[in-house]
Amino acid sequence: MTLRVILLHGAVIVALFLAQFVVSDYAVLTLTRIMVLAVYASGYNILFGYAGLLSLGHAMFFAAGLYAAALGVTRLGLSVPAAFGFALLSGLLASVLIGLVALRAAGVAFMIVTLMFAQAAFLTVLYFGDYTRGDEGIVIPETLRVFDLFGLHADLASPVLRYNLALGFLAFTVAAMLLIVRSRIGHVLVAIRENESRTAMLGYDVARYKLAAFVISGVFAAFAGAAYALLFAYAGSTLASIQYSINPLLWTLLGGAATVLGPLLGTALMFVLIDFAGSFTSATLLFVGAALILLVLFFPKGILGTLRQRFLPWLP
Repeated sequence: MTLRVILLHGAVIVALFLAQFVVSDYAVLTLTRIMVLAVYASGYNILFGYAGLLSLGHAMFFAAGLYAAALGVTRLGLSVPAAFGFALLSGLLASVLIGLVALRAAGVAFMIVTLMFAQAAFLTVLYFGDYTRGDEGIVIPETLRVFDLFGLHADLASPVLRYNLALGFLAFTVAAMLLIVRSRIGHVLVAIRENESRTAMLGYDVARYKLAAFVISGVFAAFAGAAYALLFAYAGSTLASIQYSINPLLWTLLGGAATVLGPLLGTALMFVLIDFAGSFTSATLLFVGAALILLVLFFPKGILGTLRQRFLPWLP
């Protein structure tokens, strides 16, 4: 890994750390959401950007982490750290079991299978409304978001703590993504994306690597879901809907698939676009759609993907 790669990604994290001291309270809250959801998009990018597998069902893994964390603290009496671990385990189990089934299909069939699983998960959330609270959602009381860890007292109602935890989660994710995409598994995933048959001919176990990508992607989605529930004290069925399967795809495409910082940039830009459009129209999705058309015309590989192709070939 080159020094300029480390400096670039480190500078982004440092800039986000310093931003909390100069922006408004509203901007701090927005950036906190962006960083948490960028973790989700980064996990999705492993499957879609690097392995070339288009999933339309990742909301089920986000929801697995979301509801495991929320129910863990409200129903099971778990502490915040224990609920977070429970959410990661739930995401791991769900991604392994569903991956073993979904990856038996390919292409459009894979998309449909993941969509069907996601819809089944969404309907399950609604069916067990007595526990999940359905559309109303679970609101986590402030008293359950207070915990002690390594002798330190933490209260997730604090905006400063929420922001810096989200930043820590993002920094960990960026570091993990850099290690993954620069490792053997990252190179093999790109080879599978480009030519699966040739990769298999070279002796690689394609099925095993695809499952690994699916599980890594699912665990990071659950990681983001758990962070969202605990930091924002809410878990609702909207966050398990098809919209939250499409969102990480849009964020990744906008920022640049198969780039480490692309999901973060895409998530941030989408939030800015929606906020800007919402200031003068209620048809925000129409505005976003027009922006995406312009993106396809002028940045066909996403913003960072196109910049890498034209000017920055070293960009991971």
